[in-house]
Amino acid sequence: MALHHLRLAPHALLRVAGLQPRASSRLAAHHHRRLLFAPPARPWRLLSPAARPRALTTAAAEADSAGDGFFAEESTSWGSLGVSDRLASALRGAGLARPSLVQAACIPHVLTANDVIVAAETGSGKTHGYLVPLIEKLCSKSSNTEDDNSQDTAPGAHDIVLVLCPNVMLCEQVVRMASSLLDESGEPLKSAAAVCGPKGWPAVHPDILVATPAALLNYLFDYDPEKRRRERFMHNVKFVVFDEADMLLCGSFEIQVIRLIHMLRFHEKQLSRAQDAGKEVSPGSDDEYHHEGSDSEGSEFNGLDEENEGNLVQDRPGKVENSPAGARKDWRRVRKIYKRSKQYVFVAATLPQNGKRTAGGVLKQMFPDAVWVSGTYLHRHNPRLERRWIEVTADTQVDALLDAVKYGLKSKDHDAPKRTMVFTNTVDAANSVSDILQRVGIPCILYHRESSVEERANNLQSFRENGGVLVCTDAAARGLDVPNVSHVIQAEFAACAVDFLHRVGRTARAGQSGIVTSLFTEANRDLVRAVRQAEELAQPVERAFSRKRSFRNKLKKQALQRREASLA
Repeated sequence: MALHHLRLAPHALLRVAGLQPRASSRLAAHHHRRLLFAPPARPWRLLSPAARPRALTTAAAEADSAGDGFFAEESTSWGSLGVSDRLASALRGAGLARPSLVQAACIPHVLTANDVIVAAETGSGKTHGYLVPLIEKLCSKSSNTEDDNSQDTAPGAHDIVLVLCPNVMLCEQVVRMASSLLDESGEPLKSAAAVCGPKGWPAVHPDILVATPAALLNYLFDYDPEKRRRERFMHNVKFVVFDEADMLLCGSFEIQVIRLIHMLRFHEKQLSRAQDAGKEVSPGSDDEYHHEGSDSEGSEFNGLDEENEGNLVQDRPGKVENSPAGARKDWRRVRKIYKRSKQYVFVAATLPQNGKRTAGGVLKQMFPDAVWVSGTYLHRHNPRLERRWIEVTADTQVDALLDAVKYGLKSKDHDAPKRTMVFTNTVDAANSVSDILQRVGIPCILYHRESSVEERANNLQSFRENGGVLVCTDAAARGLDVPNVSHVIQAEFAACAVDFLHRVGRTARAGQSGIVTSLFTEANRDLVRAVRQAEELAQPVERAFSRKRSFRNKLKKQALQRREASLA
């Protein structure tokens, strides 16, 4: 029985969980429109600025102990990793007193000219793992430029860090994290701006530009009739980060990302040829970008930011069918024949490598010399997680869900807000869970792709500040930084291993502990058995990764083959 069929379940069914339904039945009629629900009789306590959720590393400080698996050893400091005193002071001011294990592993490599691939579990500090060394590089370059009075810098020329993210919420989150690193005067060390959704090109050129692939292409092609900005931008970009790389290299993002890689690598080719010929390359020289398509092509990407919110990772096709005219050459081979002028950093919490078409397999072919940094619990069970597995039927699904929510809201510390995330597989199911919770007097907040970006941002901020229950789809599973989530509930079991890993990664972040309650049905038994077996044996669940078929269908096929073999 699907959850959306339970929206109008009789009150008697809800009383099985020991909770009394609300007297009003008007909520069911408005579930499609109302995203932020009315507070309960005793509203969640609003936090004072001093009591607001702390930065991930700060929040984990109390949980830090020997062998916790999050922080680097005490002898490892920001300075020992090659970070300047100025930036280290800014990090401490932001509550980041010590680097995490992943940060300690990847920062020295990013500080070099190497391409770096960071594959580490959620909540391990990957974002600061690339922001810190790249900001250090920008600060070092600025200092050297100021000291060298003889250097003739072209107007508007300065190094830019480009960070590509799959959706608007992640873009804005990266900008907030970069902007939180302040100098002695209270100003950001380096300016950061987002180009995504409704946000246009920034009026003042930022040092760190964070964008979705669709929005960046739109503004590079549509908003630049003389094609001058595109040339200057490609000339100035020296560092490119692909955050949630497995998602960007697959599915609906693939053509956009390939197009951007072509443009970036074309500038490398152009600069390399000019250096070999002893010439200087300046923005505005021969514009081969014209051959990649007209300005009108940018319009084909309109609306993709909204469409890709919560997008699931799909299989990467062996050949791009509808690629632009300029994207006909093998984009994976171009890198090998030109001198380096840009650094590429790929970051992901799930990066399967079993096969050439997986994101990890593609990166091995594209960047064979890149340095790989892997987290301790990549694709593995996090020992700080308490797992609860509950098999349900159509008759027990509602009471099991309500019991799980009540379990997560119990707290010995009544002053601290509790945060519970309830995941469903569809928007309809999320609306249904929201209705069920409200009818028994449990307030909740909705988060899914059918609500506007503004509504999602407001609801997410309310959840961060006030706690409570966030009912969501997988749109909230990737990358969103919500500190102190204590409980994750899978009201519907994840359809694939990638979604499963990202869902459970919303809790037990930055060295803290957490609880995951997974409700599953008879149809999910094989999937659950495989996951639990991998956890017991401390093995990765990477074999379960599948882009075209769901994890469940893959296991069903294997079970059918075993039965056929036993009957033969």
